[in-house]
Amino acid sequence: MKVQLSEKTRLALPELLVMRHGETEWNVQGRWQGQLDSPLTALGRKQAGDQGELLRLAGVTAESHAFICSPQLRAMKTAEIALSGVNAVAAVDDRLAEIDVGEWTGQKRDHLRAANPTHDTANWLELYAAAPGGETFDSIWARVVAVLEIITGPTVIISHGVTTRFLRAAALGQGLDAAADMPGGQGVIHVIRNGYQSQL
Repeated sequence: MKVQLSEKTRLALPELLVMRHGETEWNVQGRWQGQLDSPLTALGRKQAGDQGELLRLAGVTAESHAFICSPQLRAMKTAEIALSGVNAVAAVDDRLAEIDVGEWTGQKRDHLRAANPTHDTANWLELYAAAPGGETFDSIWARVVAVLEIITGPTVIISHGVTTRFLRAAALGQGLDAAADMPGGQGVIHVIRNGYQSQL
């Protein structure tokens, strides 16, 4: 990666609570979303509510943490639902948008695999780099590093599957291989604290 979080900044990072948006209609359909949007499903709204309860049980309040969110509607709706229980509103940061998958946006994953059999054997994250007209890994990495560099206190971050993996890898001083292996999931919260990762 061309841009790295400095060791001094990384070691000084406060607690980060990192959330992915809830399930969307395109998630269910197996479509590449990238920087387009699809509404949350009923399950996705429940997952956001569950995240809100996890925040409440963890003692998060509007005063204890800052809150930042991707500009994309699925993340903003998740933030709205999850943060309502702690009476907080997230500030929008464009750098937390999902990776752009270019010409694959809206396409079904199964169709792309059928047309490109070699994709079945590729590292799942490397597929994103193969998207024609898509965003480079250097670009998304630079975005998440820039976000981490401005965080000064405990922060709740609401974003996307690929973006949150890159962000957590950068915060832990790791690289692309680690990003691919990061735990994911919807309806959960990943915690970065004192150089370690856990899950609420």
